Amino acid sequence: MYQYSVLFVCLGNICRSPTAEGVFQHKVNEAGLGDVVKVDSAGTSAFHVGESPDERSVQEAKKAGYHLSYIRSRKAEAKDFVDFDLVVAMDLENYHNLSLLKTNGYENKLKLFIRDFAPELGIEEVPDPYYGGAKGFTDVLNMIEVASDNLVEFVKKELNKT
Repeated sequence: MYQYSVLFVCLGNICRSPTAEGVFQHKVNEAGLGDVVKVDSAGTSAFHVGESPDERSVQEAKKAGYHLSYIRSRKAEAKDFVDFDLVVAMDLENYHNLSLLKTNGYENKLKLFIRDFAPELGIEEVPDPYYGGAKGFTDVLNMIEVASDNLVEFVKKELNKT
């Protein structure tokens, strides 16, 4: 039974949020928390429901030792705020969309990935690499790794509170 759960959300759930899911799952497993921390991802749109992550995300992650092939896109739902301890938006647009989706009482669950877990990067959000070149996917992976390391430490502290 999971003791803590994290949902990563971007627009289509094929680039940023599945990368965050795969990287964070890997880091959770390395920390010995794979049996107690549930990790998932979703999109605020239904454009790609059921699809695998973008091949460029898969390849970039694979080069760094992460696996995304098991992930399938799904649409974020209001009940995700009930089912997850943290709902982590990749950017401000999706943060706003999620804030409209959540019901009262769940304000503390919604976070912005970089702003809340990697402020040292000096930016607020993970940019969408979809329409850019390969460097965008590399940059996104690097940002997600930093924020994921910090998020693992945050989750450890949260688990120690229980």
